[in-house]
Amino acid sequence: MSLPPALPPGVRVFERGWLSSNCVLLDGLDGSNGGAALIDSGYASHADQTVALLEQALPGRALRHLLNTHLHSDHCGGNAAVQARFPGVQTWIPPGQAEAARVWDEDALSFRATGQRCPRFAFDALLHPGHTLALGGLEWQLHAAPGHDPHALLLYQPQQRVLISGDALWPNGFGVVFPELDGEPGFAEVAATLDCIEALSPHWVIPGHGAVIAGAAAVAQALARARSRLAQFASSPERHREYAIKVLLKFRLLEWQRIGLADFLAWAEGTPYLLQLHQRHGAGQPLRAWVQQRIEALVQSQAARLEPGPGGPWLLDA
Repeated sequence: MSLPPALPPGVRVFERGWLSSNCVLLDGLDGSNGGAALIDSGYASHADQTVALLEQALPGRALRHLLNTHLHSDHCGGNAAVQARFPGVQTWIPPGQAEAARVWDEDALSFRATGQRCPRFAFDALLHPGHTLALGGLEWQLHAAPGHDPHALLLYQPQQRVLISGDALWPNGFGVVFPELDGEPGFAEVAATLDCIEALSPHWVIPGHGAVIAGAAAVAQALARARSRLAQFASSPERHREYAIKVLLKFRLLEWQRIGLADFLAWAEGTPYLLQLHQRHGAGQPLRAWVQQRIEALVQSQAARLEPGPGGPWLLDA
């Protein structure tokens, strides 16, 4: 949760754990910048921490804007808490799921389907690709970033060459390509988004998860790793699917930290996304055994642990 020294003044990154996305505070502090803006707010269980970080960074000052790169729970789960603490904040979201957010359709917003939490929040305006916004004393371009999420956005500051990439580019890859899990195309969209990032030629990339990527060479290396990973997934969609299932299981374990194995399996059996994937790809294997097999893979990779406990084995985050 530190400010990388090379970033331009007024751009601050709160690097979070993998349960919450990174949060980016844009704050020029010159009195003429329209006020401070936060990009993404983390997951619901870290909302108090998000608010505390903002209070520390903005002592006695208001947060003017709250923006989301996309509406996955780990990026917008803190919105409601931020809005409660800073009641005058203006919240802007991508347009693709605006109606679902307005009526709070948790199925369309993926929260219920993935078994994740996101307290209801309101929004005030939409972030349209192709537009520019004045944030923290700088003009930021909005670019579409489909792939991981069809409605995701990039924010780019061309003079300072700073890119806020959300889950479109990480130091070692990118986010799960959810459209592909739903039987819709997504890998080509990931490739197009990576091409867009390369064409923008950023010097810094602030990812949704992981450390800031600093310098043209490091950005080029991150793009090469992402393209290599994409080629593997495109040539072997089942590999991507298995990765995605483990991500969904690991995410829930990150929130709980420890839970009885029987309770975890019961949660999995009631999670629509996992049920759908099992129905399509379970090959007749019982659901509980299918999930437990993937839990065992997490344990073997040291991403989780199993220990004896009251009422049977307990599953712990590694």
